[in-house]
Amino acid sequence: MTADQILAIIRDELARLAPEVDFDTADRNRLIQQEFDIDSMDFLNFITALHARLGVNVPEADYARVATISGAQAYLLAMVRT
Repeated sequence: MTADQILAIIRDELARLAPEVDFDTADRNRLIQQEFDIDSMDFLNFITALHARLGVNVPEADYARVATISGAQAYLLAMVRT
């Protein structure tokens, strides 16, 4: 799986949670919860959706690593390659 494919999945899942936000203009280094104005339950739903789509389990200890779009993309890419 490529970085672009991972990014497309992240985009799809965030669009389900915050359809009003333009993903293309979103700051990829800002916290997802702030950039997309979602609460902690929505963030957990995002993590669950990523697991369902990619089969990657993100333990709670790693939530900070996937808290931004850039971080999530890098983390998930590394996990699907291992």
